[in-house]
Amino acid sequence: MNVLTFKKKFNLLHKVELMAVPMWRAVARKVTWQGISLALLTTVSAVASMDAAALPLFARQTGQNCQACHAGGKFPELTPYGRMFKLTGYTLGKRQLIPIAATLSFSSTSAPSASGVPGGAQNGGTGTQANGTPTFDKASLFAGGKLTDSIGAMAQYTFNNYSGSDDNHQAGRIYSNNADIRYAKHIINDQMDLVWGIDVNNNPGFEDVWNSSGVYGYGVVPGAVGTGSALLPMLLSQQLGQSVVGAGAYAYWNKTLYVDLAGYRTGDGVFSFMTHNYNGQQTYIQGTNPYVRVALTHDWGASNAMIGYTYLDANVYESGAPMSGGGNYGNVGGPVDEHRDNMVDFQYQYLSDPHVVTVEMEDANEQVLYGGGGATDSSNAFQAKASYTYEAHYGTALSYFNVSNTANNTANGFAAPSNLGSEGWTPEVFFMPVRNVRIGLQYTLFSRDNGTTLNASQNDTTFLYAWTAF
Repeated sequence: MNVLTFKKKFNLLHKVELMAVPMWRAVARKVTWQGISLALLTTVSAVASMDAAALPLFARQTGQNCQACHAGGKFPELTPYGRMFKLTGYTLGKRQLIPIAATLSFSSTSAPSASGVPGGAQNGGTGTQANGTPTFDKASLFAGGKLTDSIGAMAQYTFNNYSGSDDNHQAGRIYSNNADIRYAKHIINDQMDLVWGIDVNNNPGFEDVWNSSGVYGYGVVPGAVGTGSALLPMLLSQQLGQSVVGAGAYAYWNKTLYVDLAGYRTGDGVFSFMTHNYNGQQTYIQGTNPYVRVALTHDWGASNAMIGYTYLDANVYESGAPMSGGGNYGNVGGPVDEHRDNMVDFQYQYLSDPHVVTVEMEDANEQVLYGGGGATDSSNAFQAKASYTYEAHYGTALSYFNVSNTANNTANGFAAPSNLGSEGWTPEVFFMPVRNVRIGLQYTLFSRDNGTTLNASQNDTTFLYAWTAF
């Protein structure tokens, strides 16, 4: 299947989602917790009478239940089997006639004194949720899976109910979210077990099967507070997501050594179908920008562990838009800022039904060299999370974040203190009545926010959410 064929299929999916916008907006305007409860009860009743292995897109294809790919059945944390499924190009199992799935998320966020975090004080058409009001957050449509014995893909289009504002009113938008196209081979003989492949995607780190970047990593629940207002390194902030397209090659040798080398460019031209991002704005980068991922892994008994390193060097145009007189990548100009990111990470999983334990840690550093005058900034982020799931139904998690960074006011235009970092904890409890529905409660406690400990607790936030896939 060539690039033009992919483009036609993805553009058709984009048109179908655009037709759904009025329906999503009508739903969003009338969301109440009674309505959410009814919707969830309807979903639970429907799926409870079906084989749970036949629900999500990839579960239908592989014939496996959610726990086979996701630790404790909790999306998006992948098990060794789930990682192998992605590494082999989503090709395990049987090709599906209608390879689609969808997710919905609802939430209620309460932060009485906060205005700088999701769910803070409502202020006109800012696009943030009303404080404590039940909201419909996002709906995503997924397509892909096995295309041939060696080629597979996953594409996600999302309707975000709080992506911006039109005429000082809340406005939802549909956008091309994450896309991943792979060609892969798995070679097994007496000498080695080798998976190798070629990958094209639109978000640096999305190709990573350990989800250590910001794509499917820390704070993945739509609308969650995460690290608050802190400025994160690019690997964690997804600043380039849905604006770039990257191609690379990877190999996983003897289930021990993983190496991925890729280069990213602005997603224009034939690849523009992968970069219809949520606000219609494009981040432009200069030339080809390198991405490197290396990991060492080990499996023993019911346990598996990984220690890894990731590098990203991105040269971003400050203007963020084409020069006057042109509307394409070739006409972009002006100063270029170099973002140089380094990250080390660690993961551990204990998978022994009915008990599942996961631990993850990421430590990222970013150095920014501004092209318009030589000023520099730096950002450091440490994130850690431990979770426990029992019988793939009941679970708890505890997360910690510590972000520190400098802000050069002349370079970035912010009237802000020299350190915009944040620090805090997020305990969480969650319940999965069936394998594709999760209901959770998070409480984020800030010990430092916006660079200061003064009144940081005013941003403490309660976040209640419901998420389903079908």
